[in-house]
Amino acid sequence: MTTKYSELLVGWLKELGYTHCFFVAGGNIMHLLDGVRREMVCIPTVHEVAAGIATEYFNETEPQGRAFALVTAGPGLTNIVTALAGAYLESRELLVIGGQVKASDLADGGIRQRGIQEVDGVALAAPVCVAAQRFETPAPRAEIERLIRLGREGRPGPVFLEFCLDVQGAPVDPAALGVAGRTAVAIDPVGADIASQLEASSRPVLLIGGGVSRADAEAALPDLRRLGVPVMTTWNGIDRIAADEDIWQGRPNTWGMRFANVLLQQADVVVALGTRLGLQQTGFNWQQFAPQAKLVQVEIDPHELAKGHPRVDVPVAADAGATLRLLARNAKPEPQWAKWREFCDQVRELLPLVEEVNAPGEGSIDPFEFTLALSLMADKDDLVIPCSSGGAFTVAMQTWMQKAGQRIVTDKGLASMGYGLSGAIGAAIAFPGQRTIHLEGDGGFAQNLQEMATVRVNSLPIKTFLFANDGYASIRMTQRNYFDGHYLGCDTSSGLGSPDWPKLFESFGVPAITLGSDWATSEPFLKLFAAPGPAAFIVPIDPEQTYFPKISSRVTDSGSMESNPLHMMTPDLSSELATKVLPHMTKEDRA
Repeated sequence: MTTKYSELLVGWLKELGYTHCFFVAGGNIMHLLDGVRREMVCIPTVHEVAAGIATEYFNETEPQGRAFALVTAGPGLTNIVTALAGAYLESRELLVIGGQVKASDLADGGIRQRGIQEVDGVALAAPVCVAAQRFETPAPRAEIERLIRLGREGRPGPVFLEFCLDVQGAPVDPAALGVAGRTAVAIDPVGADIASQLEASSRPVLLIGGGVSRADAEAALPDLRRLGVPVMTTWNGIDRIAADEDIWQGRPNTWGMRFANVLLQQADVVVALGTRLGLQQTGFNWQQFAPQAKLVQVEIDPHELAKGHPRVDVPVAADAGATLRLLARNAKPEPQWAKWREFCDQVRELLPLVEEVNAPGEGSIDPFEFTLALSLMADKDDLVIPCSSGGAFTVAMQTWMQKAGQRIVTDKGLASMGYGLSGAIGAAIAFPGQRTIHLEGDGGFAQNLQEMATVRVNSLPIKTFLFANDGYASIRMTQRNYFDGHYLGCDTSSGLGSPDWPKLFESFGVPAITLGSDWATSEPFLKLFAAPGPAAFIVPIDPEQTYFPKISSRVTDSGSMESNPLHMMTPDLSSELATKVLPHMTKEDRA
């Protein structure tokens, strides 16, 4: 007996744990789509980039099943490349299956195209994938599994599999192709040596990144409480520990919480687990990252350990989550840490999350106060999806007080506008019925607003908070700070169009209200925020709103940029306050 290859392939995917498919239909995936509809939950999106982003966020929230994206040949693939690149930079699983023209129609002999909509998908996808392969004949199960595992094992990343149309529809013998591949290989953790580094320290910090799973962080938490070592997280690790834990000490970053930056820079040992320590994490002045600390980095990818920035004293190639569990279990609390913990708490009191420098204009809402208040109002079961660039994103990362149980996902590596809504769709599909809080600026939202149709047709409980500041706040701020306010393409006055937001949401059948200064006690807001289904809340933000604190840079005479270290955020601290919160640094380092 024979089976159509597309149906056999879908059966293999189902056995590998795939339950959902985000897609945009097309002629060159007609056999695959026909097979998927019989076995999976199929979610059509309006645009392929949304399918890719939704798939990434679905998987990153860690539901019971897995999702993949299905796109047709040509523009289907070119449209999803942004999502592939985002997942690649964030080291996240993203399986994309693409269609291609018949094998006999593939271009050869130097011509650019033979088949209709033909473009070399593998050549386009390969630079942002851990594996990319085209199939011109039916491939056995073991080969398909091998490629998919490359996106899951070690350092995860996207996998792109492209199937010619005639391969999809080919009759095949299941017995000849259906032999399963090997199981995953575990990577041993390391813990004892790192524990000794901690025990010898006076001012230790654990920095937990997205490479530590939620399950590993939760398993380690009782031992971390026993240890009492201050714990910080990267932006991708934001939901690995709740903000109300006594040991939590914030999120350091170029746009980090000031108190976290100040404390990290005075630590004498920093153990970084599951973070690649990129330039946004360390600051562009990476030479002065954790200048007083012995830096231990536990990272799955040896290339990241050897890249040369920042300085790493103890590089450890290992599974970060398993290492965290082992480290927390083996390390012993030391009496000298009590004074350090007390100091950390004092610094938090002296350096509040909302700084007076960011006063909003008349009729506008302070985005820092707003986001902090919203985080305190949110439930522990909420899914939280900040966007991936701009003021709405950095404000959320600086002020959101995460609660145990919340799943928070973002995508900062590519920093592409338009990620928030599609990511919220993926998260909401992964956890049906759970309220999903989506934060995004109006400029970024406009780049993917067509997916409100996907939200509405699926009645997803996504609550969109649209920071409306007439365009691109971060670009406007850059042009103001470095080019004397000569604006171009960042707001309506400089040529960037923007819709009437209430009318736009109304056209999609989504209720929307504009928030005022009394929003937190407003009955219409509270009722709509708690109601099932989607809703939009327009948050009026002053177009000239400032976003401090931040690490400032200056343009040198050579045209390059020079940045301050993490503890020297703008605006400067008063000399009196700097003396109080930076006593472990020299006077020169504080200035």
